[in-house]
Amino acid sequence: MTHLVLAPMEGLVDWRVRQLLSATGGFDHCVTEFIRVSQNLFPAHVFYRYCPELMTGGKTASGQPVLVQLMGHDPQLMAENAVVAAQLGAPGIDINFGCPSKTVNRHEAGASLLKCPDNLFHIIRAVRRAVPADIPVSAKIRLGYADKELFLDNARAVEAGGAQHITVHARTKMEGYKPPAHWEYLARIREEISITMTANGEIWTVEDFIRCRDISGCSSFMLGRGAIATPDLARKIKDRTGGPAWKTWQWPDILQLMVTYLDLMVDTDNDEHKAGRIKQWMALLRRGYAEADDFFALIRRITDANMLRQILSDAAQHPPKQIAAE
Repeated sequence: MTHLVLAPMEGLVDWRVRQLLSATGGFDHCVTEFIRVSQNLFPAHVFYRYCPELMTGGKTASGQPVLVQLMGHDPQLMAENAVVAAQLGAPGIDINFGCPSKTVNRHEAGASLLKCPDNLFHIIRAVRRAVPADIPVSAKIRLGYADKELFLDNARAVEAGGAQHITVHARTKMEGYKPPAHWEYLARIREEISITMTANGEIWTVEDFIRCRDISGCSSFMLGRGAIATPDLARKIKDRTGGPAWKTWQWPDILQLMVTYLDLMVDTDNDEHKAGRIKQWMALLRRGYAEADDFFALIRRITDANMLRQILSDAAQHPPKQIAAE
């Protein structure tokens, strides 16, 4: 059975996006944006800010578990924060060894730790020993930092540290998000480890998913930018693999999704921030929908959230060309 995970994407996939995309029923679980652990043992309100689902049993409104993701280099501090997350009800702890951000990597975190497999081992072991046995610990890695020389060693270190699951983004840190993703390496990792694995990277369409599945041999897949560019991608994949039939969303459905997203930002008092989030999502939608180009041009200079909502709502009821002409 195909298992689909909604990827954490810093500055984009917050609890609102998790709620909207998990509501389609295509995703089996989600992962939060990373909580950067550098010097402090965080109080509860920090975890609630990143993962308000902790207040509802660690699940989205539609019932999908949400793992709390931590990122840092100090094993003890990572372990202490993992304990707090577990006490607050996190259904699992995920550790980020894959972030390619230059800022993050300058501070010994994210993908920079892939330079030495011992880094992964000690952090995972500390977290695994600290949290209750019934709380799963997982890790996300890339194929390496500058090259792929240590891709198997890093995967083995994750397993040896005690993680029950590993997600592998099929590119190095230096490759960033540049195509292609090297799914063939995932098949080699699967042969070397006994824990379950999720494939990640460059899955934009159902056809991409099928190719990744066939090359990697995985049955679990993490969708990131592809799920933003095509918000019902997870359901379309489940439909193709024997799940419930799904009627593909059309452009008006996407616009209505944007309206709902804007409404969920009612607790954000900054209009520019609200408009910026909509434009950020709309920019990625251009990958999946031809109509998004013209619509992005239409809204790119709008900073008033009420005006933006009205345009989105009107466009959801009328052909985009009519809205543009008005």
